[in-house]
Amino acid sequence: MWVPFGTRIAQGIVTELSDHPSVEVTKEISSTITDYPLLTPAQIELARWISRYYFSPLFDAIALMLPPAFERKLVTHFQLTTPQESLPSLTSEQTQVLRLIGQKGKVSLRELEKKFGGLKTERITSQLLRYHLIVKNQELGKAKAKPKTVPYIRIAASTEVIRGEITRLRETRANKQAALLEFLSKQAQPVSISEVREHCNCSPETVRVLKKRNIILVEPVNVRRDPLSHLKLEPALPPLLTPAQQAAWESIHHVITGEVKQSGLPPVFLLFGVTGSGKTEIYLRALSEIIAMGKQGICLVPEIALTPQTVERFASRFPGRVGILHSGLSPGEQLDEWHWIKEGKCDVVIGPRSALFAPLPNLGLIIVDEEHEWTYKQEDKSPRYHARDVALRLAQLGGAAVILGSATPDIDSYHKAQLGKYHLLELKERIIPHTPFRTEDGDGLACRPSYSYSPLPEVSIVDLREELKAGNTCLFSRVLLSAMRETLSRCEQVILFLNRRGTATFIQCRDCGFVFRCPRCSVALTYHSEEKRLICHRCHYAIPVPQACPQCFSYRLKFLGIGTQRIADELRRLFPEARLLRWDRDATTRRYAHEKLLTSFRDHKADVLIGTQMIAKGLDLPQVTLAGIISADTGLTLPDFRAGERTFQLLCQVAGRAGRGLKAGKVIIQTYSPENYVIQAAARHDYVGFYNKEIKFRRLYDYPPFSHFIRLVYTHTNEELCRRGAEKMSHTILAEKESKDIDDLSLIGPAPAFASRVRGRYRWQLILRGRDPSQVLSHITLPAGWTVDVDPVGIV
Repeated sequence: MWVPFGTRIAQGIVTELSDHPSVEVTKEISSTITDYPLLTPAQIELARWISRYYFSPLFDAIALMLPPAFERKLVTHFQLTTPQESLPSLTSEQTQVLRLIGQKGKVSLRELEKKFGGLKTERITSQLLRYHLIVKNQELGKAKAKPKTVPYIRIAASTEVIRGEITRLRETRANKQAALLEFLSKQAQPVSISEVREHCNCSPETVRVLKKRNIILVEPVNVRRDPLSHLKLEPALPPLLTPAQQAAWESIHHVITGEVKQSGLPPVFLLFGVTGSGKTEIYLRALSEIIAMGKQGICLVPEIALTPQTVERFASRFPGRVGILHSGLSPGEQLDEWHWIKEGKCDVVIGPRSALFAPLPNLGLIIVDEEHEWTYKQEDKSPRYHARDVALRLAQLGGAAVILGSATPDIDSYHKAQLGKYHLLELKERIIPHTPFRTEDGDGLACRPSYSYSPLPEVSIVDLREELKAGNTCLFSRVLLSAMRETLSRCEQVILFLNRRGTATFIQCRDCGFVFRCPRCSVALTYHSEEKRLICHRCHYAIPVPQACPQCFSYRLKFLGIGTQRIADELRRLFPEARLLRWDRDATTRRYAHEKLLTSFRDHKADVLIGTQMIAKGLDLPQVTLAGIISADTGLTLPDFRAGERTFQLLCQVAGRAGRGLKAGKVIIQTYSPENYVIQAAARHDYVGFYNKEIKFRRLYDYPPFSHFIRLVYTHTNEELCRRGAEKMSHTILAEKESKDIDDLSLIGPAPAFASRVRGRYRWQLILRGRDPSQVLSHITLPAGWTVDVDPVGIV
């Protein structure tokens, strides 16, 4: 509803009603926005939990669940009043503002602020208002999206009248009008005007004449913008299950159907299956069961890039009943999907973390695919929630089941499974589909895919130190080059992984050592050869490639470090006949870019796919037989306790892209630290071995899952004031700890953040570590400039 808030009108959400106001003076609401509730009681309770747990404003939490493009603001405008007989003496700026308003008739406050600046605009408009030369009013800004309407035509007269009219039109040779009426008379439902024109080849004038005579009616009808309309989907039957899949499915089936009684919280399953073991088929079976019970389900994927592939499989199994929600859709598509889901016309919703808040009326199952992925954590704005943890809470509120799936589970999730808090289900064998055979079905013959087992790909570790000793300064080791030649000669596909974009990580002067850095961020500028620019990956500041050093004017500039563009350039030189695709954030800026890239590579229109972490997340590419990891050390040395876990997960996931078809796969890992336990475990596909080693370190240093972290970051435009503010807050926290007599709380910092300056603001951070650090923070008021990140996925 619209409510008065000071001198302006703002949007408000009613979460509960009270018999008595909590303040003495109240105001009447201006108006309601909708005549029906937008949120369910469970969603309101979930928003309250998110607000409490993640220390975010309640409205920020509620906004996650509102319809797309719902937020609208009142826009302030200025208009001229009736001119007075005697005008006061005006400044040139006041005259300029009056002339601008007179020319346009109405000018917004935002437009004036862009032209004159905020303070100057406020001063000028205040004076003109006081002189009664202008008047200020407010009106709703334009909606970002609204329902799409299409004109539909229907008959407006009786059958006898239409027959007589057709005969008369034929006699007068008005054949187009007669054909139009004849076509409409055969339709049981109204027909869109575009379809009418296509069938009858008639002009708008033909429609207008019949409408003017009240023989037909043209009515606007709301239509759904279907984001899946461009896909060609064929219904698919469920394949035969392997014994391991059957055992996992039966465990889930017995619980969600109530055959096995659960006590306490709703069931949570951790589906721990190697890459290619058939986890998706378990998801589909579970959803089928839930739908048969009259409920709906949500399937979360970590990246928009994975949505097309997942949608294909799910929409083939549940044709016409799958919805998608993600930021890659147009605002209109998002709005239509939201309402379509809320009306109960959808059984399954697929998308990244925002899809968790889809308004399903009867939620029965939540699937979190690749549950270990850190992209499930929202880090850039409030509330900084983790979709996996919110999914568990939502399931608890609504009595739904949860399936967490991964080949490399999050350490915390696997630890809970070991403690018995989650049901651990394992799929240890990789399977590949066989040519479908025909079997008897209830309605006749149908195709039902079978399976066979496939070994995990063979992994080789290449010591790059030895390559340098042998005189090989190429980006690719001799082993990897040989494997690529062999693979391409067999017309098979190759994936190359490097988790860095661009061509060179930085440019340095060879004479004085100067490094080109972003003026607003404490990071080096990355060279992008395709754009021929140096770009900051933090704030997107960009400059042309310099010809000389600005410090010593030397022309001896050295391009250091490598990125995906450099890999592509080098491959074109070494394999000029190979067809290349690059998949990173720079290459997927346009709509449907992910789908086009994936389809192109799966159709073998490219031989080599070069990419960042986007290519490591669950893609099913059966023709890939070689995966090369250019540098396994990229994230291994970061000052973060999760650096080892992230590196292990990425290496295993990339390795899992090879050999998913009928041919065996091979993986080559290039590294300068081949003896590291993370790389050794990844080469053996040994998650349990990695977990046992990692959990010892976590226990020794009291890191999660044996404690909880809260990361506090303070930003300020002044470096010294930023440091002082962080130090002051650390003293406040320590004093609160002493007053509460909390023993198991420790404070790490204050210290500069890993990127100590971003977008012109300096950054200092504090890390709270303890069993329940929120009990200290909940009694402290944080000044402006502080952000709170509960359970951060990283501390750099």
